[in-house]
Amino acid sequence: MVRWPAMAQVKPFSALRYDTARAGPLEDLVAPPYDVIGPAEREQYLARSPYNVVRLTLPDSEEQAARDLSSWRENGVLTTEEPAFWALSQDYVGPDGVARTRTGAVVSLKIEPYEKGVVLPHERTHRGPKEGRLRLLRATQTQLEPIFLLYEGRTPFTVPAGEPVLEVDGTRAWRLEDDRLGEAFADRRLLIADGHHRYETALAYHEEMGTQASGYMMVVLVSLEDPGLTIFPTHRVFREPPPDLLAGEQRDDPESALQELQELERGRAAVVVYDGRTELALDGAGELDVQLVDRLGQDGLSYTADWREAVRAVDEGEAAVAVLMRPTRIEDVFEVAARGETMPQKSTYFYPKLVSGLLFHPLDA
Repeated sequence: MVRWPAMAQVKPFSALRYDTARAGPLEDLVAPPYDVIGPAEREQYLARSPYNVVRLTLPDSEEQAARDLSSWRENGVLTTEEPAFWALSQDYVGPDGVARTRTGAVVSLKIEPYEKGVVLPHERTHRGPKEGRLRLLRATQTQLEPIFLLYEGRTPFTVPAGEPVLEVDGTRAWRLEDDRLGEAFADRRLLIADGHHRYETALAYHEEMGTQASGYMMVVLVSLEDPGLTIFPTHRVFREPPPDLLAGEQRDDPESALQELQELERGRAAVVVYDGRTELALDGAGELDVQLVDRLGQDGLSYTADWREAVRAVDEGEAAVAVLMRPTRIEDVFEVAARGETMPQKSTYFYPKLVSGLLFHPLDA
């Protein structure tokens, strides 16, 4: 494990959480992160409960979210916990059909500009999503969803043996009564796995507010050595053929070509291209697969984690070309980030997503 001069500062925090006696069952209150919920799914979550978290994370307006949050606090729908770290575990079956459990710590992290080297990004961001999140943060003065970060080294805590405080759909959370846990992260450099837009939004908000409270955000920290940590590929689907479509060697079918792709050594970039025919395309050494595909451009581009869905879209005429990918290795992500570089969007697909609505982190103290 590499030691860095920059130091991450984490502390326990006074979380807001639902009082299910007033708000109803937790399964009716939680949801995935805002950026993976489409309009139809949003309506479904809204219908589950008048207190579902999407009323805050995907509100009709930022002002309405602030009114709802204030009302829920006043009426006891949300209650305030004593300061604590939290252990979080998620049982899941990945796109590969394998059952795993991922474990992390929920903490309050002091946010730092990227140039300080405490927190590293690995993907590019866009201005639009950050503007919307910033308006919401201004209105609510609350970190409504945690972001997901990775660190090197072993997990410095043990999941408590007793019943969890929170449990829903395979996700469980326990209070950690170890006040020294923050010391364990002081020499760790952190990598954003999921949540780049929200991290940069938090930095912008802190620059505006300049208070001690605004300089922190709720994050989930997961060790690179956690056996439940996995990255899955995100396949590319193009509505029209890219101008410089990759050419390769013909193969019999996408499934066998994808299996061959997985078995190739990582010395050079490689992908499977499917446009009715299947080709295995390789490029020169020294480039990652996602960097190779990024050169194809963004026009008419969509994404899917299911390679069969990508192939189906081409077969049924919804798309012209599918580019099937290998998962980006975690060590490659860290290497790119450590050089101060970023990768194309959707370079990584960390599964499962974190659950929104378990804990909230107020910044108005």
